[in-house]
Amino acid sequence: MNTDALRGHMDALLLSVLEHEPLHGYAIIEALQERSGGVLSVPTGTVYPALRRLERIGYLDSEWATVGGRRRRTYRLTEAGRKALAGERSAWQTFAGAIGSVLLPRRSPSP
Repeated sequence: MNTDALRGHMDALLLSVLEHEPLHGYAIIEALQERSGGVLSVPTGTVYPALRRLERIGYLDSEWATVGGRRRRTYRLTEAGRKALAGERSAWQTFAGAIGSVLLPRRSPSP
């Protein structure tokens, strides 16, 4: 999928992937791909700057951890991040409903 199509939705995707467990950057990329059935293949050059930005605004915390013998920065959702995710989900449902109303074929009125 074109990364331009994800513009405006990356924050919600990242927050959602981190909702249940802390993950390091590469695991986040893998989770996005797995949870999307292979449709989302997001480059590291998109993910890592977004993670750092979400941390700066307080939606994520991070710490260094050793994973598989390698030292990696692991990210986790903060309480502010959980609230932001709830807002993103609500906004997405409204957006998806509106777009679906336009794109999906309309039923013809019954005679």
